[in-house]
Amino acid sequence: MSQALVGIMGGSGLYQMDALQGAQEHLMDTPFGTPSDVLVSGRVSGVPVAFLARHGRGHRLLPSEVPYRANIHAMKQLGVRYLLSVSAVGSLREDFKPMDMVLPDQFIDLTKSRESSFFGQGAVAHVSMAQLVCPAAAGVMARAVRNVLAAGDSADGGAEGVTLHEGGTYVCIEGPQFSSVAESNWYRGMGASVIGMTNMPEAKLAHEAQIAYTTLAMVTDYDCWHPREANVNANMALANLLQNAGRAQRVVAEAIRLLGAEQPASDAHTALKNALVTQPGNMAPEVRQRLSVLLT
Repeated sequence: MSQALVGIMGGSGLYQMDALQGAQEHLMDTPFGTPSDVLVSGRVSGVPVAFLARHGRGHRLLPSEVPYRANIHAMKQLGVRYLLSVSAVGSLREDFKPMDMVLPDQFIDLTKSRESSFFGQGAVAHVSMAQLVCPAAAGVMARAVRNVLAAGDSADGGAEGVTLHEGGTYVCIEGPQFSSVAESNWYRGMGASVIGMTNMPEAKLAHEAQIAYTTLAMVTDYDCWHPREANVNANMALANLLQNAGRAQRVVAEAIRLLGAEQPASDAHTALKNALVTQPGNMAPEVRQRLSVLLT
């Protein structure tokens, strides 16, 4: 099985990678179960890539049913060093309007029942979560967005009015229900910029796996706090997301091209350097075997 440099975690509306050439499907297994679907490897602009539909093809998995640990472990097995996540989000700010693109640089995790670490059961590590988004990877993604928007993007009706927001806080809720009005205003009071259901614990696990992570958040709605805009519903969110899907495909393809050419250094690639409490030599053989892929 060939190694991939860049991984793509496709969210709602992004169930395949149109630019992928020489696609091959891989039915994978991990010590943490099976991933959401087969992983598809191939090349984009000559760069080796692995793609996974987070919710499975056909969107079969609720956010809390996604096997996050298996997904990230499978990406690591394929050699992924940069993981580009795509997800739909609601806006918690007036200036983050539907169809805009956001590159969050912080997270608030309000999920309740998801396994959020590879460690435990014989191995202890305390990994810093201060900077889950890799600045270098996020910088590449920002350039990719600007390049696509500057190209005019006529295939999607033009890029006029679409704004890129660099930075912001993503609050991740359990779901699958959308927020109440009181909750939506509470999240705004926290200083959160966007709300979603899938980037946690995905970002945490990518960091534990020493993969440089960034997310392209596609704004579909104003959640339910806005006094004049309609409250979010699934049809609204998916309609706006699908309208933006072609643009997302081109942004991700451009980011892959740039990452392949530059392969920037990332602190994420050594995230476990000062995090392991249980050294590999003190782990039981079966524990060391379970974690071996992540420790490299």
